[in-house]
Amino acid sequence: MELLKGITLLLAALTAFSLFSRFAPHGTKAMGGLASAAVASFLVEAIHAYISGDFLGIDILRETGLAAGSMGGPAAAALVALALGANPVFAIVAAIATKGTGILAGFIAGYLCYFISKVIEKHLPEGIDIIVGALVIAPCAYVIAHASGPVVGSIMAIIGSAITGATTASPYVMGFLLGGLIKMICTSPLSSMALTAILGLTGLPMGIAAIACVGGSFTNGILMKRLKLGDRNKVIAIMLEPLTQADIVTRNAFKIYSCNFFGGALSGLVAVYFNIINDAPGTAAPIPGLLAPFAFNEAGTVVMAIIAASICGIAAGYVGSSIHLKLDEKRANKLSQAPAVAT
Repeated sequence: MELLKGITLLLAALTAFSLFSRFAPHGTKAMGGLASAAVASFLVEAIHAYISGDFLGIDILRETGLAAGSMGGPAAAALVALALGANPVFAIVAAIATKGTGILAGFIAGYLCYFISKVIEKHLPEGIDIIVGALVIAPCAYVIAHASGPVVGSIMAIIGSAITGATTASPYVMGFLLGGLIKMICTSPLSSMALTAILGLTGLPMGIAAIACVGGSFTNGILMKRLKLGDRNKVIAIMLEPLTQADIVTRNAFKIYSCNFFGGALSGLVAVYFNIINDAPGTAAPIPGLLAPFAFNEAGTVVMAIIAASICGIAAGYVGSSIHLKLDEKRANKLSQAPAVAT
């Protein structure tokens, strides 16, 4: 039941974000802004607070990281509004007013305040709109963020707790399923960094997500190379950051996502085997996923896990690409043997 609850709630969250991205006005751009906010806050926190600070002992970088991590809400409010095309003054006003709130509350405030700003700009003359807009948007952003924050925070906490509980009850099953799903999300237009940050994943589930993104990046590289989906630069780019090759991913969605799932799933099993703990939420991406675990585990253990996950990712990419190459060959043979249509 714990496993079923965890997977069901995770899929429900994925469905909600997918529907928002697809059908909400400017949904894709807003999700892009949310992903950028995760980088600006949680990635900086993970690298500087936990690695540069706790691991290397550089206090000023540790304080820098902690400061960045505490500003997830304002970062989301500003970057979402800017991604939609809001006036920078309005975006910063909304961000300032959401200080102390979580990343999802800031996201909601930034998204709604964008539409408020457009109404103000439409009905007020230039110059006056800036003054009135700043005075109106600040309390609006504050109310929206502080009203929505506890509600959405509680819902996401329930989902995150369910995933954690399912991982505790069935670690290898969740390692396989969670690793596969997170790697697919990492390669899709949705942001795995934003999702794991919103859910507040920590501990082994976040370790699974991080290692899955690292191992799955090798799956992407092998797949791109063997299927000739791009040149060497594109192969390197998709391994480092899949979203840079969104056009290629979209055109070859089934091939890439199917292989990604197994690359991430096998890497997730590796994370469970080595018991990789990651208490830095929002680090589910190839580069932060590679670095963040060093702050919470023995360096040798992390190195072994990364090597094993890389091998799993390469194997998944090689086997998956071989299957797709054979399927493409059969399809090409059928087309070549089809009788010509008389004209």
